[in-house]
Amino acid sequence: MMPRQQLIKAGFGLLFILLFSLPLIRLWPHAPLRDQFPHSSAVFASDGSLLRLTTAADQQYRYWLPLEQTGELMQEAMLMQEDQWFWQHPGVNPFSLIRGALRTYSGGNRQGGSTITMQLARLLQRESTRTPLAKLQQIGQALWLEARYSKREILEAYLNFAPYGGNIQGVGAASWLYFNKPAAQLSALEAATLAVVPQQPARRPRAAEDTRAAVERLLLRWREQQPQRLGLNASVAAISYRPVAPFRAPHATDLLLQQQRQGKLGTTRGAIHSSINPVLQRALERQIRLGYPQLQARGVENASAMLVHWPSREIVAMVGSADYFDANIAGQVNGSQAKRSPGSTLKPLLFALALEQGMIHPRSMLKDAPQAFGPYTPENYDRRFAGPINATAALNRSRNIPAVALASKMPPGHDLHDLLKRAGVSRLQSREYYGLALVLGAGEVTMQELARLYSALANNGLDAPLTLQHNTSEQPRALLSPQASWLALEMLAQKPRPGVSSQARPHPWFTAWKTGTSWSFRDAWTAGVVGPYVLVVWNGNFDGSANPALVGIKTAAPLWWRIAEALPNVVGKQPEHSQRQRPQPSGVRKVEICAASGDLPNSACPQRLQSWFIPGVSPIRVSDLHRWVWVDKNTGQAVCPPYTAQHEQRLYEFWSTEMAQLFARAGLARRKPPEADCSQDMHISESNGPRIRSPYEGMRFMLDAEGTGVSAQLPLQADAAAGVKRLYWLIENRLLGHSRPGEILYWTPKQSGRYQLTVSDDHGRSRSRWIEVGRLH
Repeated sequence: MMPRQQLIKAGFGLLFILLFSLPLIRLWPHAPLRDQFPHSSAVFASDGSLLRLTTAADQQYRYWLPLEQTGELMQEAMLMQEDQWFWQHPGVNPFSLIRGALRTYSGGNRQGGSTITMQLARLLQRESTRTPLAKLQQIGQALWLEARYSKREILEAYLNFAPYGGNIQGVGAASWLYFNKPAAQLSALEAATLAVVPQQPARRPRAAEDTRAAVERLLLRWREQQPQRLGLNASVAAISYRPVAPFRAPHATDLLLQQQRQGKLGTTRGAIHSSINPVLQRALERQIRLGYPQLQARGVENASAMLVHWPSREIVAMVGSADYFDANIAGQVNGSQAKRSPGSTLKPLLFALALEQGMIHPRSMLKDAPQAFGPYTPENYDRRFAGPINATAALNRSRNIPAVALASKMPPGHDLHDLLKRAGVSRLQSREYYGLALVLGAGEVTMQELARLYSALANNGLDAPLTLQHNTSEQPRALLSPQASWLALEMLAQKPRPGVSSQARPHPWFTAWKTGTSWSFRDAWTAGVVGPYVLVVWNGNFDGSANPALVGIKTAAPLWWRIAEALPNVVGKQPEHSQRQRPQPSGVRKVEICAASGDLPNSACPQRLQSWFIPGVSPIRVSDLHRWVWVDKNTGQAVCPPYTAQHEQRLYEFWSTEMAQLFARAGLARRKPPEADCSQDMHISESNGPRIRSPYEGMRFMLDAEGTGVSAQLPLQADAAAGVKRLYWLIENRLLGHSRPGEILYWTPKQSGRYQLTVSDDHGRSRSRWIEVGRLH
């Protein structure tokens, strides 16, 4: 035998080696316990509720939670049930092992005596520990775990890997599937209920009486040790749970999980926090479900819809098909991601471009008549012509020929094709491939791309990708001017709801909508703005088959309005930006115009209205359509002066020959003005036109290097003849504003150049003057 001193030295040496080697073992690189098993992905709604929990690669529900997210109550309950001395023992509790062995082998109830560390070792090894040898191996594995990992890491892993019946593992999955809430929000009773399941996971969830008894025992011990803990006196009779895996917003969650697998979300597992609003999602699904029988009756198989909160560009609801679980209509296909012809739903973008480029204002008169644009001869949907029509009516009545005429005047790089490219529309062919037919739906877009374009209109022309997650939108960039975007939606807002009287109660929110029908009746669309949301609806068949019922106004519009009418009730209160009157951007003003011509009214205009325009951009002039003509009272023939009591003045519209022919073709013939062979001019003499006092002829106005006027603003002032009440100031045929005779109107030039300044009075007389705008160097 070794001398006693040698034994003591050997003992101290071994102790020293152990004390020195333990930190090295702990610091030695080793895989995190989390990586021992594959994990589920969880998709959460915007309110934190669970939309979907996937199974892991081994078909288990196993959703990993960091220890701090498992909740204090859950940790206490688990330690109280499984291992009260967890924080004190080195991985093995000898007293528990001895007590368990005595009870097991003395004829009592079988008891293992395992610590949480030992149970974790068994879960990681996936082997039974019923034999003494297996138990010894488990003890060694537990000590090895304690040497390599901290107590917090071991408890965290056990809480995430513990069995909860069937294919459910860990409190992260169990808390959602049993109680539909995160583990951190479990009550003491719920935490105790989950804590007793791992001991007998195969039967606990299906044996309510056994579960209640075990929970009662656990709560009793808990109350004895922590009498101050609230919620421990809850009645166990209230326990009722069974695993339910939620499967909400299936198309949206499918898309997010696909993006996660592709690494587009920054992670390939774990939590996905979506922007889906569960209340709005259910409302969208319900309205499609209610409207679906009407579509089926017309032979239409499918419907898709998307709701976007345009201020944040977050997709808050998505329905990709009429029924996700109907294989007969390929229900699992997400129609919101399919490329399809948008029909006329792109026309608001074209009209916004025309507004921005100064080609039209909302009441400009356009020609809806047969026209050829090179080899291309477009037709209207109804194969009829409206003749002269104002821009707002042309847009809302979806007249093809005026739209194509506008598109033909846009230069490459500033047309609809360029706008779609800048807005991220994918798989566009060349401009030459589509030609002018692009505005009529010759190209293809997805529902998400179309919703993005309308979101840009609602956001005053600022564009950024839509997102299915919170606060991930890119920095927006200007797609259109704020003024043009705002006016385009104002024009759309003039379109009444189909089949509803003008006297009906208006929608409580601002609404602006546009329909679209693709070639050969394959797709029916309606897209627009409803308060703070962009709503897009599509009807059709996923196989692309045609159906005469697939007309936007007939099928998609009723469904769009069904959803739009439901939104205020679903939201429950007036949300942000939902007022009927939207905030008006700077640089947009109202002006009085002549209703018939769309121009500034002269003194003879009988019907006037207010219309929007963009000062310095919108093209406008003083109308000369209406004129008074002296006629014979009896014959109605025009007469020459001198005039007698048998003569009187009558008002006529002097349309050009071309416009008169357009009216005649449209069945809207206008009364032809009588003509008189008089040597004197019947028009008002230009010598009585306004006289410009400021700026003076040849004036040079200077801008500094930043484009700011040295004089803050350039004063515009003119005198006029008696009877003139209003003067209109124009630059290059674009209205700057109006003033009274002698009153000053201020204008600040934006860039240098030579400009023709014109002032016209309300009698149609005008004067012009050239001015120079220079820049200081």
